This record gives sequence, C-alpha cells and structure tokens, in this order.
Amino acid sequence: MLAEKEILLGEVKSRINPDAGFIVTSYQNLKANSIAEFRSTLVESGGDFFALKKRVFLKAAQDLKLEYDQKELDGHIGLVFTQDNFVAATKALYTYKKANADTIEIIGGHFEGRKCTPSDVEQISKLPSQDEMRAEFLGLLEAPMSSTLSVVEAIVSSVIYCLDNKCKTES
Repeated sequence: MLAEKEILLGEVKSRINPDAGFIVTSYQNLKANSIAEFRSTLVESGGDFFALKKRVFLKAAQDLKLEYDQKELDGHIGLVFTQDNFVAATKALYTYKKANADTIEIIGGHFEGRKCTPSDVEQISKLPSQDEMRAEFLGLLEAPMSSTLSVVEAIVSSVIYCLDNKCKTES
C-alpha cells in the first residue's frame, strides 16, 4: 500500500504548479453524478478536479514548500488544477458552487506564485475573461481615433454648411 501512496504523492506533486494556479476545495454531499457534472464544467473551462486525502495533499505541499496547515483543511479535499486560464476555472467553480449550495467550499489556492485566501479566489473569479479584456483594450485604442474622426467630420460639414448658407443668402 505504501508504494501506491508514493505514486499518488508523485502524481499530485507533478500536477501542483503554484505558478499556473490551483484551488483547494472542501466538498461534501457530492454524489458520483454530481462530481461527473462538476468535472465536465471544469474541463470545459480548462480546469480539472482531483479528489485526494488530506495527508497526501499536506505531504505534497510540504515537499513543494507550500504553506498549508491541517487546521485549514476541513472535510474531503479536492484540488482544481488549471493549465491555461485560472480565471475561467474559478468562474466555473463559483458558478457550480452557486447552483449547488452546501456542496463545495473554497479553502484557498495559489495564483501566479502566491497563496490566495478564499476571498482572493472569489475576487479573481469576478475578473473579466481574456476575450472581454481584449475587447475593452481595443475599445480604448479605438476611442481616440473615433473622436478625431468625429472632429474632422464636424469641421468638414461646418464648412459645407457655411457655404450653403452663404449661397442661400446671396440668391
């Protein structure tokens, strides 16, 4: 049995990447169908859910020099791993949490190399997605150009309007 735990510990340590980000959750009252639904929503957003024992997680955290304490961890422990998009995975996690109250609790996590509290993870989940941020950035770049174009159009149309009025008054 010890060899199996060592293999599990090695797998957990290889998947935990504090720079990419992961979320530590506590779950209860989740049935097999609920966990499958939860996993599929996370996979769609670029995340993955992994259930494990507290001792295995604490040993992996200790080996990776991450600061977690036995007192922080309550109930069954699950980790949400992300590869590319931490924000999308946290959004999916909180969406599932709202729909299924009293099943998942956020204990903490790591994002961009630093430890996050549950409130930090919640704030991260409220950030706009990458596509939304790109659209806002392009809007910022486009605003000065459209303002300049409006001013130029106003100048050209005012000259034409003045010439038209001049012609009407003389005839």
